[in-house]
Amino acid sequence: MSHFTSEDEALLQSMLRQLLQSVKEKITEAPSVECAEEVLLHLEETDENFHNYEFVKYLRQYINNTVGSVIEEETEKCTSAQNQGEVSGYDTLVQHVTKKTRESKEYREMMHALKNVMMVVVESLINKFEEDRMHNKELDSKTKNERQSSYCTDNCSDSDSSFNQSYTFMSQEQLQLLLERLDPIQPKEVRQEALQTLSFSPPSDILNSESWPSLRKHLTMALSDPDATFSDKILRFYAKTFSSSPFNMTREVYTSLAKHLELYFLSGEYSLRISAGLDVSNTEIIRLLKKVRLLNEYQKEAPSSWIRHPEKYMEEVVESTLSLLSVKHEPSNPDFLSPIYFLALLDIKAIWFKKWMHAYYSRTVVLRLLEKKYKSMINAAVQQCLDYFEFCKAAVNKNSRVNDFSQRRCSDKQNFSYTGPELQYVCFVHSLCLLGTLLIYKQSRNLFPVQLKNKKDTVSITDLLVLFTQLLYYSPSCPKTALVAHTDHYSPASLVMEILQVFCEQTGCAAECLYVDAVIDSLLHPCQSLLNGTEVNINCLETTLIDVADLLARIAAVEDGLSLLLYGESEKTAKEDSRTAVHVIVRFTKKLLQDDISPLSGSELLLLVKGAFIFVCRQMYRTCEGLQMVIPYGLHETVGEAWKKISLLSERVPTPVTGADSTSSIGLESKNILLWEETLLDALLNFSATPKGLFLLHGIGAVNDAVNFMFSNLSKKLQINEYEEFGNRVIVTQMASTPTGAIALQNSGFIKALVTELWALLECGKDDLRITQPKSTTIDPIDQSCQKSFLSLINLLTYPAVFELLSKQDMPNKPVYSLREVPTDIIDIIDRLIILNSEAKMCSLFSYEQSHIFGLRLLNVLCCELNTLLLLETQYNVSQVLLKAQEENVMETSGDFIIDGLSVERNHILVRINLIGGPQERILPLRVLDKGCDPYPWPMFSSFPLPKYYLAEVPRKAELRQDKDLDKLFLVLKSPEKQTEWSEICRKQFCKVMKARPNLISGKILAELIEKFVSHLSENRSDCYFSAVNFKALDADVKNENLSSVQQLGVEMTVRYGKYLNLLKEDAENGLRVVLMSCEKFLKQQQRTVESSLCCLREPCAGYDWFASSMFLIMSGEGERTLTFLQRFSRLLVSAFLWLPRLHLSMQLPVTTVESGIHPIYFCSAHHIEMLLKAELPLVFSAFHMSGFTPSQICLLWITQCFWNYMDWSEICHYIALCIFLGPDYQIYLCISVFRHLQQDILKHTEAQDLQVFLKEEPLYGFRVSDYLEYMESLEAIYRPMLLKDMRSIRVQNT
Repeated sequence: MSHFTSEDEALLQSMLRQLLQSVKEKITEAPSVECAEEVLLHLEETDENFHNYEFVKYLRQYINNTVGSVIEEETEKCTSAQNQGEVSGYDTLVQHVTKKTRESKEYREMMHALKNVMMVVVESLINKFEEDRMHNKELDSKTKNERQSSYCTDNCSDSDSSFNQSYTFMSQEQLQLLLERLDPIQPKEVRQEALQTLSFSPPSDILNSESWPSLRKHLTMALSDPDATFSDKILRFYAKTFSSSPFNMTREVYTSLAKHLELYFLSGEYSLRISAGLDVSNTEIIRLLKKVRLLNEYQKEAPSSWIRHPEKYMEEVVESTLSLLSVKHEPSNPDFLSPIYFLALLDIKAIWFKKWMHAYYSRTVVLRLLEKKYKSMINAAVQQCLDYFEFCKAAVNKNSRVNDFSQRRCSDKQNFSYTGPELQYVCFVHSLCLLGTLLIYKQSRNLFPVQLKNKKDTVSITDLLVLFTQLLYYSPSCPKTALVAHTDHYSPASLVMEILQVFCEQTGCAAECLYVDAVIDSLLHPCQSLLNGTEVNINCLETTLIDVADLLARIAAVEDGLSLLLYGESEKTAKEDSRTAVHVIVRFTKKLLQDDISPLSGSELLLLVKGAFIFVCRQMYRTCEGLQMVIPYGLHETVGEAWKKISLLSERVPTPVTGADSTSSIGLESKNILLWEETLLDALLNFSATPKGLFLLHGIGAVNDAVNFMFSNLSKKLQINEYEEFGNRVIVTQMASTPTGAIALQNSGFIKALVTELWALLECGKDDLRITQPKSTTIDPIDQSCQKSFLSLINLLTYPAVFELLSKQDMPNKPVYSLREVPTDIIDIIDRLIILNSEAKMCSLFSYEQSHIFGLRLLNVLCCELNTLLLLETQYNVSQVLLKAQEENVMETSGDFIIDGLSVERNHILVRINLIGGPQERILPLRVLDKGCDPYPWPMFSSFPLPKYYLAEVPRKAELRQDKDLDKLFLVLKSPEKQTEWSEICRKQFCKVMKARPNLISGKILAELIEKFVSHLSENRSDCYFSAVNFKALDADVKNENLSSVQQLGVEMTVRYGKYLNLLKEDAENGLRVVLMSCEKFLKQQQRTVESSLCCLREPCAGYDWFASSMFLIMSGEGERTLTFLQRFSRLLVSAFLWLPRLHLSMQLPVTTVESGIHPIYFCSAHHIEMLLKAELPLVFSAFHMSGFTPSQICLLWITQCFWNYMDWSEICHYIALCIFLGPDYQIYLCISVFRHLQQDILKHTEAQDLQVFLKEEPLYGFRVSDYLEYMESLEAIYRPMLLKDMRSIRVQNT
């Protein structure tokens, strides 16, 4: 079928005409010829009937007959080649056959014949088209009336010639003729006919023609024609133009329509008034609303395209809009129903303005025009809000119910008229939303303050925000069922809440608009009124309070907002007795919990109000600075009492039955009880986010219940945001830093779940991935999948936790371990992963090397805490197990150690646990291999003593040269006069020496300095914090006593370190033993007997005395001198914070403090370290929070062991001297200085997700106390009064 007959041509012409007739609507709607071509090219994709057209069927049959044989032949060839492996895949087969077919002779002949015949067919169609057009032109001159009746009112026709009519392109002559026929002087019928022709013409042709400027004038005039058909057809043409033409064309249409409306509102024929209301069923009003609606639709669509066109085009649209909306027919007549009312009816929430303000490109133009020409529009919006507020306030004060216009339209759907007040309300909503959008952006806030005509004072942004907050409680009441979210109507409260919630999310906007005392005071007005007992004229009081609490919680969630609530605009310069927002909020919350607010008694929403305000308080007291402000009010006690009260009721609630109907199984009241109990438990749990808060939580007796609640939520895997997840990790870390918290974590099942999860990751893996995706061999010592569990264990296993969980627990050491036996406790982890001293343990591990390295890495971190090291060593002989493993890890032939991952880890740990020293005093072997012939240059060993390779050179003693400042300090110490002045002079002189020649403050000089200074202070009662205790140890009594194994091992380590420093002689061990036993007896005289399940409270001292050992070294091993110093030192406040055993079970502390097992170092020093760190080094504080780690935990470690292993001996001496001379608060300043020194490292390791490991394993390289003395003095100037006040209150700590 390579040639076509005349019958074929006729058939093709008929089928092609039928195809075009079927798709005429799609082609008619196309704005240009190019678009029409695109429609036809993609017809198969868009037309579901494509394959049913006769023309398509004919072409398919023709192609099949012509090249079908070629396709089959090529397909067979490819199939045989595919079987032989030469061609692979279906896609490759199709591509190959297609290519070969198109290259064939048959295909070329077919295309040539098809092209020829289609050219003939198309030419015939074009000729027919010209004949039809000429015929229509003749009919046009003879039968106008018949032709007019043939048109449809909806711009389309079903006649045979409609396709040709609707898809014609007008010449300039025809456009000129159209222009003449649209002239207002022409008869009505002529103009209607011209409009009909216009509606069938492509808008792009009309807008691009030379006649468009004149045509636009005629169209604008026709919009005012009394005959509605004119304006309707023009509006349809405009709508078609808006939807199909580019912005540079449509702007002219828009501006002409806006100008028409502006002239209409300014004309004498427009006389609508607000007071008369508006009947939207009126024909004239409908026409007007249609025009405004068309404008509004374009306003919302234009921003998506105007950035691609010159700014002047956009400016024309914006200016014409603002000019229209600023129309005032009679400036002195406020009753004029201006255009903005009609726009508000159609776009009540000012969506158009939000879109215009969204992009900087358009926002700049809008604001420039508002500022220069149309500021009256902003003034009118502000005035509208003020008028509505005055209306509401007047009605509320008269105790009359304000009409809630926001609900009226929903309840009366058949009413098509608006009253005057309803119109005012609609315009108020539009104005409110417009102002809310305006205030978001910094540029637009520069438009304020505004001057209103009827007000003497200007209206500032603060005034406007106060107005917004007042609308919350003066606006019409809402149904209580709606609670906070008013979803089905436009209530003022819900609109204001939307705006203020957006402000809270915008940092800059919130800082400038919300974080102002006047706004917060206005927000708290209902709370303050209820506290004062004054009359509260507020509609829907409960919902208002919930809204207020929601905003306060959002403000408190941001640092700047929290600071405003705590300290006011003046921040931390505010006096303590000032009534900032926190005081009102906490007092109000307390009264709520005590059911002491009569207007709310019996309310159905009371529990929701309580919960909302508890959440606000929680946002504050979960921070250290917030807790400091909340503590004086005893909120923790009030929440605790409420929890205890509701927990008694919840015990009577029946357990829900699985599968039973919820309403029958448990009543609504019972559900509310359980929900309220959970709310209170959550509030109590969040106290433990800070050290002091956790201490207060213990005083309430709610630690176990709070931890159970937290673990229950974690077990349910409830969806929480990222911030809450970090918060939970911080809470766990805080809990683990105390004995009570550690036991609570164990009892709740948290530790078991953690260990089980770790074992699953380490040894089991995910079964469903094993077959399809085998687990890759990790190249890291700890696989990434186990990293989170590793860090969680490090956070958990502080010394207080280790002591409670492991003290006096024997190692299982079973003869056989089943492969299915999963560890459930910490002792199991040590048994199965760390102390692998039997073949049974090794064989029980699927991944022996990886799991054992995990255990050794964990052991390495644990042993950084010296008390933990002593406990593990004395109970489990860790070093002997490691040495034995090293001894077995040698080659039989040469006897050399086998260097592998495990032997390298063991070597590192053995050196670490047997050497004491700071960064320059000991050498730790690396855990990586070097390149070259000697990949591991560090000597390995399998017995003690350590190779000398790891012993650094003994630091040289400072040369004792004459120093005037030091001599002056000694002179002052020898002759104390007036006590206050004397101590201050000593401190200043000490600082001079420290800054100028810090190396002098060491050895005998240091011992003499602190000895004399402490001696003088202890003799003055005003400087003594603790009462003196008479004690004289008898040598016989001491010699009859034996130290515990932990204390004995500590003595050996101390003496070894002292000898390395050349501070002790050979017989020093006995001397230190006597000192420690004497100290134990001395302190035991001041201890109370406590019955407790805590292991630490059943021991005279729950750890080694690192401070007494430090003093023994400072005194060069003189035992009697050390004891005398310690007895005098024990009277001073600083002893409570430097010498930790001083307050263990001490009678000087309240019983509740002793029973908690929490040392003041934690709830006082560590608490304030966190507070100062957040204020002084916010980046570091955030890094800790993101890591789920706490500054308090690492500081507790440093302080407990007097910075041993973290600082060199000289810096440890300076630390002790600093605190003794300058005060206990310098302990806090020094820790802040350490964090400042480590800031960059902390940020880097936070990113690497190993902050805990870094801080515990690494010494403080490069840190010198003297370098940061000036910085510490600057901290003292700011924080000393607060810190010393809190430190002095430990004896009467409120719980």
